[in-house]
Amino acid sequence: MVSASCKFYSETGTDPDVAAINVQNRVNSVMGELPAEVIRNGVKIAKEENAMLMYLSIHSTNPDHDEKFLYNFADINVLAELKRINGVGYADILGAKEYAMRVWLEPDKMAAYQVSTDEVLEVLENYNVEAAPGKIGENSDKGTTPLQYTLKYTGKFNSVEQYENIPIRSTPNGEVLKIKDVANVEFGTMYFDVEAKFNGKPAASILLKQLPGSNARQVISAVKERLVTLKQDTFLPGMDYDVSFDVSRFLDASVHEVIKTLLEAFVLVAIVVFLFLQDLRSTLIPVVAVPVSLIGTLVFTQFLGFSLNLITLFALVLAVGIVVDNAIVVVEAVHYKMTHLHLEPRAATEQAMTEIGPAIVAITLVMGSVFVPLAFIDGPSGIFYRQFSLSMLIAIVLSGIIAVTLTSSMCAALLRPHEATSGRSLLTRFFDRFNAGYLAFESRYAGLVRRTAARRLMTWSLLGAFVAGTAMIAGKVPKGFIPNEDQGVFYVSVTSPAGATLERTKEVINAIATAGRDIEGVESISTLAGTNILSDGTGATYGTCLVNLKPWEERTQSVDDIIEAFKRRTEHIQAADIEFFPPPAVPGYGNASGFELRVLDKTGRGDFGEMQRVVDQFIVDLKGRPEIGSAFTIFNANYPQYTVNIDVEKAAQKGVTVDNALGTLQTLIGSEYATNFIRFGQMYKVMVQALPEYRATPSKS
Repeated sequence: MVSASCKFYSETGTDPDVAAINVQNRVNSVMGELPAEVIRNGVKIAKEENAMLMYLSIHSTNPDHDEKFLYNFADINVLAELKRINGVGYADILGAKEYAMRVWLEPDKMAAYQVSTDEVLEVLENYNVEAAPGKIGENSDKGTTPLQYTLKYTGKFNSVEQYENIPIRSTPNGEVLKIKDVANVEFGTMYFDVEAKFNGKPAASILLKQLPGSNARQVISAVKERLVTLKQDTFLPGMDYDVSFDVSRFLDASVHEVIKTLLEAFVLVAIVVFLFLQDLRSTLIPVVAVPVSLIGTLVFTQFLGFSLNLITLFALVLAVGIVVDNAIVVVEAVHYKMTHLHLEPRAATEQAMTEIGPAIVAITLVMGSVFVPLAFIDGPSGIFYRQFSLSMLIAIVLSGIIAVTLTSSMCAALLRPHEATSGRSLLTRFFDRFNAGYLAFESRYAGLVRRTAARRLMTWSLLGAFVAGTAMIAGKVPKGFIPNEDQGVFYVSVTSPAGATLERTKEVINAIATAGRDIEGVESISTLAGTNILSDGTGATYGTCLVNLKPWEERTQSVDDIIEAFKRRTEHIQAADIEFFPPPAVPGYGNASGFELRVLDKTGRGDFGEMQRVVDQFIVDLKGRPEIGSAFTIFNANYPQYTVNIDVEKAAQKGVTVDNALGTLQTLIGSEYATNFIRFGQMYKVMVQALPEYRATPSKS
């Protein structure tokens, strides 16, 4: 049995609820055309963010707790709790180690007893049933009885012995052929195609994604609180959990740094204002005006639906230096009137505002107009520019309004004329020296400008030097509006040769984890054999390692340094293609940093061999470009295959239809979902398949 998924991407700004309904309607219109097996297993439709929100690993020090036990423990006790958290759009355990009743058929015994797979499937469905027989003595108009009884049936089988003893056929003399005569019954797992480990120990790996529109930080906080409760109330002795990936970890660290920068900028502005105005009352006015403007900006951004993220905080950091200018202009203008015209604070403020009020309005409009065009950029990148530009625009407009209202009122109420001090305090002596030094610097600077302004060669040389220096510095700064950063985690993608088994992929995955476990800066390594994180798909040739790094303050190496160390440690592994990549700079924009694209075959021939040749050549051409660091693809059309050809005439002579033949092959080799049963309060499947030794090689199959 295999599964597949389709992803539908909507235009920016589309209501996710409406999009989900539209997809549901389109899917319903083609449900009748799907195979019966697909309809029986179900088609799920859900809306979710494309980005991984969290990656959890539940593990245990108890050797009896293998991966099968941990998977089902998490499925029964943890997964449902996480799905109920508001904002969680997707929560699932990677792999399919879900409990199942495995009916392992032995084809040679079936041939000896002349039992077909259809007979086995039929008896499983006929004997494993739920029923409500009814009531005895139920009232009617045909008479009455003093008591009524409800008839109950024991229900579906849920033990190995019950399934083993299901009769397939019987004879009149009492001989009964049972399932255990042609098969081995085992309480096992659904599939065996994924193996999860955490630091080399078996684990249940849970992947979470958020609902569109939800706040990632709030969802993660709620998940962590629920996990703490589950660990205390539900986990068995020896069991524990680790968060291998948490998108809020990097966001919180980034927000902390931005807030730190915001506070530093605010303090620096206050110091500079005090240093030049040299008056506490004058300094207090801009210091009050700045936070009022910023708080007002946060209020308006909330009305616009913006969250407190890196973009809005970055805008606030830049706005600190801009919004303080209007307040400083007003204070200096009032000071000038008080000092030179000897006016009272109120009269000085009124006269100053009459003169500079229109100028403040004009400056506010001009500066605001710089950011207005950015708000009209469309597409996904336009969302970032829109939040940045509108946050800046709101802060600038509010600073202008506050300058002509609050700042002017505070000037009239707080400012006092400077009076000569009788003593020579330490602060006074400092300001005297500062003023003398500043005047001397100003005089020398003015003299330098006078001497160089008339010399064109020197002027152009200085201008060229500044331009060259700017270009050199800009070349070292990361490009892009949101460059790649050290997010404290990176992925390792493993692709084994086409046709390789899961065991071969596991060897490569385990070798990578062992090689990198003692690298300085590595905190934990979660591995998945059988899963590709780039395509979110499963396959025996795919594997993924999620390397979680120590907090930034506990390591000196960057993520690039640690990736290079991994490459050196694993360069001897030649059994698979290994790629290292950090997560995307913006969660949701792909599964890795860089960019991805699709190659579409528009010829309509369906020639996968030609498609493989084109894709391989395209990768070679990409690697030849100097701008491309690395390029790879997981597309591979070279998987070994056998084609089943059926002689229809011979099949008809033997009374076998194509449906019978392929159905038998599907059951024996691919497995068949026969029925289900209830255990531990959960619904599980009964899977029918031939024993592994009967399908190990084409000759045995």
